[in-house]
Amino acid sequence: MIGFAGELISPHDDRYAAARTVWNGAIDRYPALIARAHGTDDVIAVIRHARETGLSLSIRGGGHSAAGLAVADGGIMLDLSAMKAVEVDPASRVAVAGPGLCWAELDAATHAHGLATTGSVVGSTGIAGLTLGGGIGRMDRLAGLTCDNLLRAEVVTADGGILRTSPDEHPDLFWALRGGGGNFGVVTSFTYRLHPVAGVYGGILGYPFNRAADVLRAYAEFSEYAPDRLAVYVALAAAPSAPFVPEPVRGQRVAVLLPLYFGPADEGPQALAPLRSLLPGPVVDITGPMSYEQSQRLSDAVTNVELHHYDAVEWLSQLDGQAIDELVTVTMAAAELSPGSMVSIKRMGGMVAQVPPDQTAFWYRNAAHSLHIDAQWTPGDDPARHIAWAGRAWRAAQHVSAGGGYVNFLAANADADRIRSAYGGNYARLTEVKAAYDPSNFFRINHNIEPVQTRQRSGAPGAGS
Repeated sequence: MIGFAGELISPHDDRYAAARTVWNGAIDRYPALIARAHGTDDVIAVIRHARETGLSLSIRGGGHSAAGLAVADGGIMLDLSAMKAVEVDPASRVAVAGPGLCWAELDAATHAHGLATTGSVVGSTGIAGLTLGGGIGRMDRLAGLTCDNLLRAEVVTADGGILRTSPDEHPDLFWALRGGGGNFGVVTSFTYRLHPVAGVYGGILGYPFNRAADVLRAYAEFSEYAPDRLAVYVALAAAPSAPFVPEPVRGQRVAVLLPLYFGPADEGPQALAPLRSLLPGPVVDITGPMSYEQSQRLSDAVTNVELHHYDAVEWLSQLDGQAIDELVTVTMAAAELSPGSMVSIKRMGGMVAQVPPDQTAFWYRNAAHSLHIDAQWTPGDDPARHIAWAGRAWRAAQHVSAGGGYVNFLAANADADRIRSAYGGNYARLTEVKAAYDPSNFFRINHNIEPVQTRQRSGAPGAGS
């Protein structure tokens, strides 16, 4: 491969099995070649080689795509995981980060200076995929989405050229990168705005599953009026076998609240007091002051890399009594299928909703909640029944849908209409940007946005819209 100085890993290489493996154990694909880039020049060389040979190209950052989009059969996997450079300028509150970084790594680098930007709640998630799909996280109500904090990006385009994008340089491409997914090029450098984070107050409140409906109602009531400094999540899941969980509760299905207050520690108890009054008597109460890094790792205990996953997602306009009752009922059924399967809901709003929907490619600014259904099962089990359960859970809240789902969690089998709905009212403009920067749809192993002229010529759904 001309100009490539990184690592080439073929199917005959001892490293191949590990290199092709991604977070979702259900993904079992065999690329013809894995090219682990060490720098931007390597990325250019791989793109040019793929074009010359006609091989498809998948892009791996952290490998956390729920749909397994990092790897495809018979193509080239461009692996960015070795590109981990990071520079933090505490004076200007800016971080420049390579696309191979995971959020735990970026959090550690920024938090050393008392700074952070909105990032994934699972430390092994790659920064690249999360940012390009929008980026929801603990701090988004206070600081905006990850993509709202992207200041600049260096992009290698489909023709092998390098573009530096910002509000002043190629602003149409910069707009599309912030929520349009990996459709427009390979980002080789991200520059983020950082925010001071002195500390966090909050943690985990767990309740027996027979109180799940009450927990969801309390979450809906409390979170509607929560201050922007307060992140609020609720989950119906099995309690992990972790040291912080009392022995009798481990492995039992529970209803869990996760409130986190970003502000002075002495204000935290008062911020959580209304929630405690709505829901006294938790069986798990692990709340108190903590560092930002500790708050970011609270969900890692329920992340099992050995399981197979299927995700279903939806933005919700509200969480009403019907949705609550049906979600509780369908989650009870999950206990018989797989203890790992779970339903989680996150309160949106705050600074996310202060940005106009057309200011970035991320459309669903006015959604009240994010619903995430994660069906999990052990290797060898029949996937069909778990996928069917995820569909039932998803349909339980369709009557309060805000119009689509979060692109970062869309399933691999999402059809064209479902993909289009994930980009909402920005889809038509995204097809135009795609036509300008990738007219041949070279970057297509993603939740794909077809160039506008391709759709019109082929007569595909949505042509001309």
